[in-house]
Formats: sequence, C-alpha cells, structure tokens
Amino acid sequence: MAISGADDDEAGTPLLTESVDGSVDYRSKPAVRSSSGGWRSAGFIIGVEVAERFAYYGISSNLITYLTGPLGQSTAAAAANVNAWSGMASLLPLLGAFVADSFLGRFRTILAASALYVLGLGLLTLSAMIPSDCKVSSLHSSCSPRFQVITFFSALYLVAFAQGGHKPCVQAFGADQFDENDPEECKAKSSFFNWWYFGMCFGTLITLWVLNYIQDNLSWALGFGIPCIAMVVALVIFLLGTRTYRFSIRREGRSPFARIGNVYVAAVKNWSVSGAAVIDAEERLGLVSDKSSQQFSFLNKALVAKNGSCSIDELEEAKSVLRLAPIWLTCLVYAVVFAQSPTFFTKQGATMERSITSGYKISPASLQSFISLSIVIFIPIYDRILIPIARSFTHKPGGITMLQRIGTGIFLSFLAMVIAALVEMKRLKTAADYGLIDSPDATVPMSVWWLVPQYVLYGISDVFAMVGLQEFFYDQVPSELRSVGLALYLSIFGIGSFLSSFLISVIEKATSQSGQVSWFANNLNQAHLDYFYWLLACLSFIGLASYLYFAKSYVSKRLNTL
Repeated sequence: MAISGADDDEAGTPLLTESVDGSVDYRSKPAVRSSSGGWRSAGFIIGVEVAERFAYYGISSNLITYLTGPLGQSTAAAAANVNAWSGMASLLPLLGAFVADSFLGRFRTILAASALYVLGLGLLTLSAMIPSDCKVSSLHSSCSPRFQVITFFSALYLVAFAQGGHKPCVQAFGADQFDENDPEECKAKSSFFNWWYFGMCFGTLITLWVLNYIQDNLSWALGFGIPCIAMVVALVIFLLGTRTYRFSIRREGRSPFARIGNVYVAAVKNWSVSGAAVIDAEERLGLVSDKSSQQFSFLNKALVAKNGSCSIDELEEAKSVLRLAPIWLTCLVYAVVFAQSPTFFTKQGATMERSITSGYKISPASLQSFISLSIVIFIPIYDRILIPIARSFTHKPGGITMLQRIGTGIFLSFLAMVIAALVEMKRLKTAADYGLIDSPDATVPMSVWWLVPQYVLYGISDVFAMVGLQEFFYDQVPSELRSVGLALYLSIFGIGSFLSSFLISVIEKATSQSGQVSWFANNLNQAHLDYFYWLLACLSFIGLASYLYFAKSYVSKRLNTL
C-alpha cells in the first residue's frame, strides 16, 4: 500500500515514532501503535474464533452419530467419512492461505470465507429438515433418500471449503496485531497463541455441552441451525473491529511463492556447477558462513548467475520453508492419534453406562468436552504460572522453546493412547463377564467416566503440541507467508485424518477376511479397538523418537526462539 510523503509531513514526528513498521490501518495510512493492534484488536478476532469453532465443532463433534443414525452408515464407513471430511477441512487451508497471501489479503479472505460458511451451514440445516425413512440398528441399516445425502454432503464440504479460507487467515491476522520488533508486544504475541487456543476451546466446550444435547435429544435441524446464526454474529463482530486492525504491507515485486520457487528452479538449473563457482558466488554476495547458510547447501547453487540467480534473502526464505518438512512429517502420527476422539472414543462411550440422574444420560459426544475443559483450565495455569517460572530460568519469551513444547505434547498423546488401550481392554472384559458379547444394544455396566483420563490427557497434550505447532509454523516462515505457515500446520491434521481413514480401511479389510470379526465391528463388544489403540501407541512412540532426532538438529529462523 502506497503511503505519500505529504501524509508523513502532516502527521508530524510523534506519529512517525509511534507508527508500526510494516503495518497500515484501514485507511492505508501508517498504523499508530497507541490506537491500533495489540489486545484491543486481538479481542475482536478471538471472539470470531470462538463463534467459528462453535460452528465447526457443532458439526464435527457429533458427525459420526448423525452418519450412523439418520444417514444409516456402518461404524467403519462413518469413521472413514468423518476422517475424510476432517482431512479435507484441514488441507483446504493451503488453498485459502495461497489465495490470501497472493491475491485477496487476509482480511478480505476472512470476509469471503465467512459468507461461504453461513451458506454451507444454512444448506446443512436444510438437509437435516428433509424427511428420512432410514431405519438403523447397531448391525443393519438402510440407506437414506438420495437427495438428502447429496444435499448433506454438498453442504458439509462447502463448510470445509469455507473453513479453508477462514482458519489460517484469522489466526495469522490476529498474530499480525502484535509487533514482533517491540519487546512487550513480542511477549504478548506469545501469550496470544495461548489465549487464542483458550477461546477456541471455550467455543468448543459450549458446543459439546449444548449443541450435542440438542442434536441427540431435540432436533438435528436446530443443532445445525444454531451454528449458522453464530457465524452471522461472528461476521458482524469481526467487522466491528475494522478501525482498530493493523494490515501488513506487502513487499513490492514478485510474490513470495514466485521468489521461493525461483530459488528451487535456479538450484536445479545450476545443479552441475562446480563447488568453486558456488563459493565465489557466496563471497561475492557476502553470504556469512554459519550453520544456517550451510544447511541445505545444495540450494546455494541458486546464487550462481549462470542460469538466473537469487538474492541471499530469497535463499533464506526458501530454506526456512524447507526446514519445516522434517518437523511436519514427524508430527503426522500425533495427528493420527488426534483423529480418534470424535470417532471411536465417541462410539465407545455410547456402549457404556452414561446415566447422571434417573432421567438424564450424558451424550457420548459430550465427553469430548473434557478435552476442551482441560484446555480451558490448564492454559491459564500454563500462561500465568508455568511460563513465568520457566522464563525466569531460561530467559526466553515463551519460557520453553516451541520445539520443546511440541515434543512434550507428543509424549502426552502417547500416554493417552496407552491409557485408552487399557480402558478398552477393561470394557471388553466387563462385557464378557456379564455375557454381553452378543448383545450390541445392551449397556455395558461400566461407567463412562472411565474414559475421562484419556480425554484429559488429550487436552493437556493439545496445550503443548497444538499451540506449539501454531506458533512454530507462524514464526518460522517468511512474514508474507504466515497464512501459508498456519495452513501447513493445519495440513498436518488433514493428512493425519486421511492416514487414519486409510489405516482404518486397511485394518477393516485385513481383519474381516474369512469370516473373522473386524477390529471395528459394528458390535463393539466383539470388536478390538484395544488392538488399534496399542498399534497407535507404538506408532506414536516411533513418531516421538523421530521428532526428537530432527528437532535436535533444527536451525531456527531466529536463533533465540528454539
């Protein structure tokens, strides 16, 4: 955005000293620190996230119940569909971030995505109002009308598409409200990611306590319609904060994608150049020889002018993106583990004793509220007590490094799967002891509260790994690609959901051959979810070991952060 010299003269020295480098306000004038950004703006944006998560989890948290109920799908098919949709919803942010960082900008992309969100939720509500004659039991089901299925899944994937534009841009736009070059605002930005996730989980908590009950006991149409209204309110809240927002100034010239792509292309074209030519180019351009410059040294060939060269800044941008790959890959198993709570955990809970009073049973999907509740309780403890204590020892803004935080979360998710396997073994033993193996509709006389520890561990692991990944992928990419950075973080969970779906499909096929009972049989008293959980625990341990290996050798974009 162009800022005229006349405007600077009229503004005077105080405005220049208070302006935030690289940011403008809604009028395209230099953003003034005292009247823009900070928690003032972040409050509006966190409020939008609360409503958006309320809407998203209003669908995802109880989706398997809707698919196996009104739409009459089997447990394995429904779990695969949930994972496929969840995976798509987590991968589409890559497209949304590309559109935002290359064309529309984050603010306009958020507006467009919010409008699509409202449309998708409206169609979802309409699909739930279509009469269905589907009859479902735990072993057999009949298909629902074709028009209802087409409308439902069209709306479902429209919501996923909308979330693809909404999710990475809102969080990046929120973090943009803090100036990383100002010590106090830099510290506040680290806290922003904590409180962002707090707001996210608060919205999820309301969903799990209120919407799931409405969907299970009153009306699916009402349960989908309320999130639609919430997104309309969220859009209004977001627009109310327009005058306070800071907008990042884009660098003139080529887009960041073109700059980074040019480095990779130039390196390939210069693949045959000699080492001496590369050294000459490094010396000519003043490249300092250190750990950062020597990592991925094959890209340094792009500095040679033989077939088109790049600048040192462009080379560092390309390397910073490539450095993320090992961390991204080793966190995939964590994402596979993460995918189990809205699917098999929920189906387990449906078989157990859920009575709270003589006339009220807790919804199985509502057990996911313990993830959000543990997050809501633990984040203030982490941010206000643990981090200041850690900061006094390490002298780091975040208390512990982002990579340490992520690793701690992965370890806790491993413990969660071990506990989940042990609890499922006890549930199956209880079913056998009471002769309920062949009674899929009977309630296993084992309290559903046995599942709470694994949900709580999920929540605490999220405070470490999920928030750590958000901050890491925002911090370690070029400033113009921060929407893409957060989209890369989300894509971990997208690919993880697809891997979970693929793993379930392979195990379902392998364990149901020759008349055997599948690990994921509709009758969970005959199934073996415990075997699946032990498998995930083993994979999680391998993933943790791999993560620690690559994290140890990671070269940070800013060496004091990791």
